[in-house]
Amino acid sequence: MKMYVKCVFALLMIVLLPIIIYAEEPALPSGLSGSSEPGLPTGLGGPAEPGLPAGLGGGEPSLPTGIGSGSVENTSMFFDDEDAGLPITGFWEVLLGTRIQDDRYEQEMPAGETRLQMEYEKTRGIFTLNLTADLLYDVVLSDKEVDLETGRGAFDLREAKLNFSPIDSLDVSIGRQTLTWGTGDLLFINDLFPKDWNSFFIGRNDEYLKAPSDAVKLSLFNNLMNIDFVYTPKFDSDRYIDGRRISYYNANLDSLAGRNAVVRAREMYDWFREDEFAVRLYKNFGPYEFALYGYDGYWKSPNGQDPATWDYIFPELSVYGFSLRGPFRTGIANIEAGLYKSREDSSGDNMFVRNSEFRLLLGYEQELKKNLTGAFQYYLENMLDYDAYKGSMPAGTALKDEFRHVLTFRITKLMMNQNLQLSLFNYYSPSDTDGYFRPKLNYKINDFYTVETGLNIFYGNSDKTFFGQFEDNSNIYASMRYSY
Repeated sequence: MKMYVKCVFALLMIVLLPIIIYAEEPALPSGLSGSSEPGLPTGLGGPAEPGLPAGLGGGEPSLPTGIGSGSVENTSMFFDDEDAGLPITGFWEVLLGTRIQDDRYEQEMPAGETRLQMEYEKTRGIFTLNLTADLLYDVVLSDKEVDLETGRGAFDLREAKLNFSPIDSLDVSIGRQTLTWGTGDLLFINDLFPKDWNSFFIGRNDEYLKAPSDAVKLSLFNNLMNIDFVYTPKFDSDRYIDGRRISYYNANLDSLAGRNAVVRAREMYDWFREDEFAVRLYKNFGPYEFALYGYDGYWKSPNGQDPATWDYIFPELSVYGFSLRGPFRTGIANIEAGLYKSREDSSGDNMFVRNSEFRLLLGYEQELKKNLTGAFQYYLENMLDYDAYKGSMPAGTALKDEFRHVLTFRITKLMMNQNLQLSLFNYYSPSDTDGYFRPKLNYKINDFYTVETGLNIFYGNSDKTFFGQFEDNSNIYASMRYSY
């Protein structure tokens, strides 16, 4: 298997390397030399979701005004002639990845899978049904039992929602859906919807950074302020790093760990009691979008332990924040902040629960030249009640810093009629002296085939820092996707 993987990588690089080296934008047809190509859409160099679209979106598009105004007896309103079939779209993808150094706690391949995604959309009257499902064969984690919460197994339900607009000013979305908001580029403060960090670290498409939520979303539009309200009746955690695919630092063992110490957090089954609320109020002031956020639920990854059983737990959490995004000089700037209130450690002296925090994000993005975009971010985590935290820790324990700083830099280059995208994203923490380097090449061969290759390089001086703990997971990956 090792030789097969390396042969595939070699073949892909043989095909793609000449494209990277010799690719030049084709000359314009005669007579069109004076026309200019359109500039990059706003935010193309920043996000994802990655990357994420800049600002991480703001909800699903509303149905056209008046779509529900017809009579129920008018069957043409429910079906179009083109709607008689079963229109399914999606893609088939193969992803292979291998570690570039040894990790005694994990397999050599962090990624080895083939995936078939199927999307179906049906509109009937004022209702639109969206279904998206993945069939997956994974040689790394050959789980046969399907778990829709963690994404394990041969089937992952990405989306199963019903959208409708009972009135022109209200959109409703019920069911499994991917939710996102905020202004960060691969950094999140007020976006408390679940993430899939395993997918992010092994080279899956950036869309898989966002995990689905089982929720009800209401979007109300008015002249005073628009409101998004999300209710999740049963807590949806992150698909967090648990050691089955990515090794990590285990504080209980005071060492790196992986398959030898898989994190098994206490599951939360209680519908309508172990639930989550999220709200966003936003309004445009000229070209600037201002938003207020609120969240009531739990830490999305296990950030606590029960001292009686040593089970990992998801402590209670409330978050209050704001964001502002808009033009500044020749680019786009954003600021976002959030106050994280750890409700099970309100005084900061509970050594088994993560402290409250203040988080801040400053960002700026600019088109440097045609088809070349750069972006920069500064991110801060400030642990609150730090003196109480220090007093609660046993003597000799390695303490976390009161302030954690992270800088990010992204540069994106489009070539060959924008079919070839070269991107580089780097996280660096001057306080932790660690980082995460993500160069990537994506080439659209034609309307059906896309290939991608890239690196996930972690570095740091200590196994106990956030990025440093993943250093042995550094990997190279390649994928090919056929869209239909």
